[in-house]
Amino acid sequence: MDSIEGIDEEGLARLVGRFYAKVRADELIGPVFNDAIDDWPEHLEKLAAFWSSLMLTTGRYKGMPMAAHLKHRARLTPAMFERWLGLWRETTAEEMPPQAAAAMQAKANRIAESFKLALMLKLDPAPVPAA
Repeated sequence: MDSIEGIDEEGLARLVGRFYAKVRADELIGPVFNDAIDDWPEHLEKLAAFWSSLMLTTGRYKGMPMAAHLKHRARLTPAMFERWLGLWRETTAEEMPPQAAAAMQAKANRIAESFKLALMLKLDPAPVPAA
């Protein structure tokens, strides 16, 4: 993927921090996130690495986001995904140039759709084949 003007490591870290500050304060989704995350500074680093890997193809993120979210599926509703996306759209628009914000929003929409399908359909993560 070609780099998109306005997306860099510093901007992603700032965006993630500001976005999750809004998430944590949100009445609908804040309680789920606050109950799930024990170490916010560590989690924000992981999220910045996730977005860096997605948007800058850095390969910094090493994790399984679907498996992490499946642990909380009993508490999640479709409205929560819409709220998460709304806060993401708002924050990316505030923090990034329009083209960068649009790219980040499009990626988040695809991620949310795939997570929503897996979580709402109660799918389990694919088993890892034995070596």
